[in-house]
Amino acid sequence: MKVTLISHTPEPEKLVATAGKLCYSSSDIESLRDGLTDDKIKDYIKMLVSIGHESVMEHVSFTFGIEGISRACSHQLVRHRIASYSQKSQRYVNENGFEFITPPAVSAVPEAEEEYMKIISGITESYNKIAGLLTEYHKNNLIADGMDEKTALSKARKLANEDARFILPNACETKIVVTMNVRSLFNFFRHRCCNRAQWEIRDVADEMLRLCLETAPNIFCNAGASCVADGKCPEGKMSCGKMAEVRKKFAVLRGGNDNA
Repeated sequence: MKVTLISHTPEPEKLVATAGKLCYSSSDIESLRDGLTDDKIKDYIKMLVSIGHESVMEHVSFTFGIEGISRACSHQLVRHRIASYSQKSQRYVNENGFEFITPPAVSAVPEAEEEYMKIISGITESYNKIAGLLTEYHKNNLIADGMDEKTALSKARKLANEDARFILPNACETKIVVTMNVRSLFNFFRHRCCNRAQWEIRDVADEMLRLCLETAPNIFCNAGASCVADGKCPEGKMSCGKMAEVRKKFAVLRGGNDNA
């Protein structure tokens, strides 16, 4: 799994502080910006975070490149609707010899890993066979309709990919570019940094948060699972019961400590 911060809104913390101050000031925007020193920006953002004034955070966005994750993981990722996504297409990209993700628990059990690899191998073989058969089927039909052979073959391969992909597993590796504004990221981290999140998307979320902290540490000073961001767990009886442990984990990520 690889997560890269591709880009973000310039001067994110200064922008958030400017937007926040504007809500409570009669000054013009240029004057507000000119009066913002690094210390004032830091203090003001911490105040905004502490009172939950998150609407001003929507002016700042972060774009991530995420590689080496499963389709199972990306299906969870795109459920976060206030975001923009661009994902590798299994319709246009042939998956001959596709890469795949193996869960750590499967790798830890030899018998399970053996069965897993057998299934993946079988799917790979079947995918290639179906894609080949469908390519020939579509090519012949396109030629019969009057298309030249070279063009027919190119189009037939794309049409074959469309249907052959139906047998590909959730384990199939994918790549995706994701853009979220800060408020959406707060929500994403609350849900996906949680111990109850599936292991793969939790790893992705933790790495995304680490990159955000490097860029805008004051904005993301309280970001993380709900027990970190809100100081309490919303899961009730389904809680992992490890709030102190989780808080310490994110305190280390922020470069500090938490004695809770």
